[in-house]
Amino acid sequence: MFAGRCLAAFAVAASGLAVQAPPNRPAETLAATGGLPAHIALGFQDAVGFVQARSGEFLVLDRRAHTVYAVNAAKTTVRKVLQVGSEQGNVLQPAALAISADDIFTIADSPTAYDRIQFFSVKGTYLGGFLQTKDATRLVVGPLILNGVGSMAFTGKTILLNRPEAGALFSEFEMAGAVVRHVGTLRPTGQEADRGVHAAMNIGLPLVDPTGGFYFVFQTGRPMFRKYDASGALLFERHIEGPELDESILNLPTTWPRRPAESGTVPLVLPLVRTAAVDSSGRLWVSLMAPTTYVYDPRGEKIRTVQFRGAGVISPGSFFFTTDGRVLITPGCYEFTVR
Repeated sequence: MFAGRCLAAFAVAASGLAVQAPPNRPAETLAATGGLPAHIALGFQDAVGFVQARSGEFLVLDRRAHTVYAVNAAKTTVRKVLQVGSEQGNVLQPAALAISADDIFTIADSPTAYDRIQFFSVKGTYLGGFLQTKDATRLVVGPLILNGVGSMAFTGKTILLNRPEAGALFSEFEMAGAVVRHVGTLRPTGQEADRGVHAAMNIGLPLVDPTGGFYFVFQTGRPMFRKYDASGALLFERHIEGPELDESILNLPTTWPRRPAESGTVPLVLPLVRTAAVDSSGRLWVSLMAPTTYVYDPRGEKIRTVQFRGAGVISPGSFFFTTDGRVLITPGCYEFTVR
């Protein structure tokens, strides 16, 4: 199946490497311990970002409404912080929301032929931003952009974006848009002769480790992740494996039909990883497309298999870890206690 450049695009393939599978641990269920009240949460059309500021106020990115909302710490009132619009200071076709430790939040959206990163105070005051050329090899699950601006991570001073077409796993940008550096070599795919497929197999999520350094989680192909130190040097690489992934990994494609250069088409397949995040202890949480999350310790060893349950079983689309041992999750704007 093929789609034009305006559609989601990416590719997957097995690496063929023999690795020792980690021991399987039974999944544990984490029940929601809080979250936004139902009458507030149900008022959002499509919440894809849910974070909390130091003041206790919550921010919610409603993708379908092209709006950022603030909910007070008592969870009783809602106000608009940013509203729909292509103009500077507004939001159109948003993909991601992130907030720094000093309460600067950033929104990634795509209002024009360019992707856009904007920075704001919690009150909604515009602090700056920049435009970035869109990546033609775009990974989309339903309406959500997962790579490019959808992969955005915010260090508080710089922005990380997955840009395999630049020849690295992710690029680090200053808040004015200048490239600071490129980090991580693309993984071998066996498809290097087809630049589109090769780039698509290196789609994933750059993540900031609060204890130092970075992770990169591959979402396409054989799922795996890498850990880098603060200088960008590779520390280790691990495969993501478990019974929830076995059949999907066995069925990964290894060949793609040739595509005429003038057709503007790219291979279209499904990812195996939905999202990922790192908690305050440096543990990596990887949400699969199936409603299961794997947790890895700072050495890269799998220590937990988790299912989140609110009104039903949740497949997290975003994580936000608070400093007091909670994780905020969309969809549903739930809170869970983690340890």
